[in-house]
Amino acid sequence: MGKVLRDNGLTIVLMGLFLASFVGQVFSGLGVENDFRQEHGQAAVALGAYLTGGPFLSSVFENWESEFLQMWAFVMLTAYFFQRGSPESKDPDKQAPQDRDPALDARKAGAPWAVRAGGLIRMLYGHSLGLAMLGLFLVSFGLHWLNSTRHAVEEALLHHEAAPSMLGHLASPEFWFESFQNWQSEFLSTAVLVVLAIFLRERGSPESKPVAAPHRETGTD
Repeated sequence: MGKVLRDNGLTIVLMGLFLASFVGQVFSGLGVENDFRQEHGQAAVALGAYLTGGPFLSSVFENWESEFLQMWAFVMLTAYFFQRGSPESKDPDKQAPQDRDPALDARKAGAPWAVRAGGLIRMLYGHSLGLAMLGLFLVSFGLHWLNSTRHAVEEALLHHEAAPSMLGHLASPEFWFESFQNWQSEFLSTAVLVVLAIFLRERGSPESKPVAAPHRETGTD
């Protein structure tokens, strides 16, 4: 058990933080929703109804969407662009192991089965991380769109206004404001990490260069 915890500690801690934050969002969001309903003379909503309602699900997938977009963009952009001195970048003056043709290592011990299979399977596997992040972004975007529309319909009915359609809500400033307010912060935080990691260090972290490494040293080798 100790070895399992050691070998998977990063994932376990991150998922624990995710669950704690998610629970915090649930109960604080429920309080906000019921305060809103009280102001408008409506009955309080129960926890189960809140968890399946448009306001909660819209806010959840709105945030997930931006995170998966950030991760997809970072994975893809670091394949083609460089930042000299950052551990988050490949070195523009060296051949990166990530660029090596996987066919040359197809018979290497421990190579994933997809690499050994070759052909289309190996090609798709060579882009599987980017494809997975893109897929998660698109699914989250779709669920944000669906539940944001549900929320907009509920608010329209509350104010005795015409309820928007899915396509109508997609074209609304409100929907894109919800997305862009998160997207911009994700891209900013990623750019800040890339640049600060040139000059600053965190001893022990693989996201940092060694403490004594020169500022111009790129990557973590």
